[in-house]
Amino acid sequence: MIALSTGSLYSYGITRVFELAAEAGYDGIEVLVDHRWDTRQPAYLRRLAADYGLPIVAVHSPFVVEVPDWPADQLGRLRRTVALAQEIGVSTVVTHLPFRVYAVVGHWHAYRPRRFFLPVPLPRREPYYHFLRNGLAELEAETGITIGVENMPVRRFLGLRINGYWFNSPAQLEHFPHLTLDTTHLGTWGLDPPVVYEQLRERVVHVHLSNYDGREHRSPPDGRLPLAEFLRHLARDGYPGAIVVECHPDALDAGDGVGCLAALRRALAFCRNHFE
Repeated sequence: MIALSTGSLYSYGITRVFELAAEAGYDGIEVLVDHRWDTRQPAYLRRLAADYGLPIVAVHSPFVVEVPDWPADQLGRLRRTVALAQEIGVSTVVTHLPFRVYAVVGHWHAYRPRRFFLPVPLPRREPYYHFLRNGLAELEAETGITIGVENMPVRRFLGLRINGYWFNSPAQLEHFPHLTLDTTHLGTWGLDPPVVYEQLRERVVHVHLSNYDGREHRSPPDGRLPLAEFLRHLARDGYPGAIVVECHPDALDAGDGVGCLAALRRALAFCRNHFE
């Protein structure tokens, strides 16, 4: 199944994302809970899935700073996301790794907008960190929800590589029973998706697919990563989970109605050509 993440078009309304995904021919939707009220309304999400014939394959726990009426901490957000998934009949939840250091993240606009990451050298171990180490399997057993813990990117600061997350290496990810493998995040480390998948294959239940060219979340056909080889590897292996196209809006020509639809179709065709 090839699905589209609503986060790929976070600048659009949630209904329009469903509409575009259906018109482009995707098989399903991953809902990223964010500032859009409709991303966390179970009755409305069920209606959208029925209206557009697109099953919701996963719900992604929020990672934006402010989600109105939701907990501000990572553990509280995960628990609320699991409850939402239960309400809409979805069996998979995606969650990020816990933060390892405090950081200031922002944008500056000299010449062109650029994102910056300023680490603060203070260790960070919040309740979510301890929960992932000791309580994750219990929550899965209690709720029947599979929680795919997602590998995260490495950042650069003054030419140095900064890992801002706990458990963020293939060896440490083996601690978790279920994983979401994100290809562009592997790209920031210089890792090869087929190689990492083979190491973690028994735990991978969900895939976020996008490319990397020095920028994250490029369209699958565009970048340095061997995603065609990766998709063929998944197909040969009989991978049964969802493959979710998760790009940045500018990689899908968001803002250009005709161009965005064409970009969505191009990304889908690439996935189907190599996976099926």
